[in-house]
Amino acid sequence: MYSMWLTDDEQRIWRDYLTMSARLQAAMNRQLQADCGLSLADYEVLVALEEQPGCAMNELGERLGWEQSRVSHQLRRMTDRALVARHGADDDRRVVTVQITAAGREALAVAAPGHVALVRAVLFDEMSAAQAAAVGRWLAGAVRRLDQAH
Repeated sequence: MYSMWLTDDEQRIWRDYLTMSARLQAAMNRQLQADCGLSLADYEVLVALEEQPGCAMNELGERLGWEQSRVSHQLRRMTDRALVARHGADDDRRVVTVQITAAGREALAVAAPGHVALVRAVLFDEMSAAQAAAVGRWLAGAVRRLDQAH
């Protein structure tokens, strides 16, 4: 039977994870803003659209794990800056697809090297291949359990 409290080791790991996650998000936002004027949310959308061009808005929300209202607001801001374009689907005007624009691709190309360098420096440079594989399995399991719970 589980205690209602985390053990001391679990509590330390959990708090370190929360601290790392918050600081990494802030560092990525600072880096992206300084390098190219993008937010982390902008970058996430651009990467998702580069990986899956012409994505429907609801699919984009699912890929990002965002509520539809957040997707809609984010896309409005990005459309205003010509980073993405929204279009009604040819066969169903109720379905809105989103595409990355040339300006969005250019912004992504400027942003990616610094973003990748930051992520590598913080997470991967001091991690062995075995550690990376173990962390990858742990994260995939956590995501799977979260998906099953919802």
